[in-house]
Amino acid sequence: MKKITLFFLTFCSLLILSSCEDDKKEKQISKVETKKAKPVIKEFGYPLNEYKVSRDTIRLGDSFGAIMDSNGVSRGKVFQIAERIKDTFNPAKIVAGKAYTILKSKDTSETVQAFIYQHDKINYTIIDLQDSIVVKKAKKPVTIKRKTASGVITSSLSAAMDNEGLSILLADKIADLYQWKIDFFKIQKGDQFKIIYNEKYIDDTIYAGIANIEAAVLKHYDSPYYAFQFGKDSVSGFPKFYDDEAQSLQSFFLKAPLKFSRISSRYTKRRFHPVQKRWKAHKGTDYAAPRGTPIWSTADGVVIRSSYTRGNGNYVKVRHNEKYTTQYLHMTKRNVKVGQRVKQGDIIGFVGSTGLATGPHVCYRFWVYGKQVDPYKQNLPSSEPLKETLKPEYFKTIEPLKKELDELKFKKI
Repeated sequence: MKKITLFFLTFCSLLILSSCEDDKKEKQISKVETKKAKPVIKEFGYPLNEYKVSRDTIRLGDSFGAIMDSNGVSRGKVFQIAERIKDTFNPAKIVAGKAYTILKSKDTSETVQAFIYQHDKINYTIIDLQDSIVVKKAKKPVTIKRKTASGVITSSLSAAMDNEGLSILLADKIADLYQWKIDFFKIQKGDQFKIIYNEKYIDDTIYAGIANIEAAVLKHYDSPYYAFQFGKDSVSGFPKFYDDEAQSLQSFFLKAPLKFSRISSRYTKRRFHPVQKRWKAHKGTDYAAPRGTPIWSTADGVVIRSSYTRGNGNYVKVRHNEKYTTQYLHMTKRNVKVGQRVKQGDIIGFVGSTGLATGPHVCYRFWVYGKQVDPYKQNLPSSEPLKETLKPEYFKTIEPLKKELDELKFKKI
């Protein structure tokens, strides 16, 4: 009987020990599996888990050589890298404010394995040093998300966009789109807008800007101004926009020579001059704007004056054709030379207060056949219309977009 009891106790002990061992093994396996299940973080095509990652931003005065030197790369190696990659990427032209990432080995040597320079949120250049020196340009994966929006203007277009939680970039796009048709200095309270547009996202989550605008309508003084993208300009490659009657939104002349400002003085035959303190004609339109604001040519043409006078300060004059000429006064700096050809929208100078001026602004002057006139009272020519042969395709393309816009409700004040 004692032998049986002893055998039973021994058997139970073995079972308990076996069970404990099994539990221990299961826990160990579970730990191993948990360790194996750790997600791999991948960016720029590299598994970041396998490297020591250092992120930073180019500072004013930084150089590629100095950055590499501070990370243990010899000057001789830096020279070798620069020579090898110069046809693809010039490390001497890195720009302050741009982000970069350095990947190092995880051992005690912490040897630099790669340098990644980010040109913007999407585009980057990799300098890989692992086996040999290899350089390549690449892009982060971008997804497009289609969106619609509407809003009402109470003070300005940008403020209306902000009220709706929309990007300021969208306000710029809309302003650029309608700059030939609508005078944004006369935008009024109660004007409304509706937009169909596409946004770019990096890795499906990080906002990377506006991809394009498909269609829009801006209700200004109770008149709807439609815009539909159709085709691209053969020279610039920029998208072209037409209204609901297939008329181009682009005009031969821009409405103004700079963006987002105010008119401080209009064309008049009698104005009290703030500097000369006397009544005289003011044959120009003054646009007040912060010093340094870019000034652009309102149409294609050739620069016939780029000079300085006591009255005009730094100024530029552009001949667009035998009929039209424009002039831009009081610049802090000129950006073009006589004889230079400029395109509509090219920056020709920057807002200043040189010459007879009390504050930073540009005085915009306009000639028709050698006579100074008020550009706001001219019936200026439009750009080339859509070809008749393309109109059936155009109307077919915009039909569903117009329906979608019309069904989207206007926001009210």
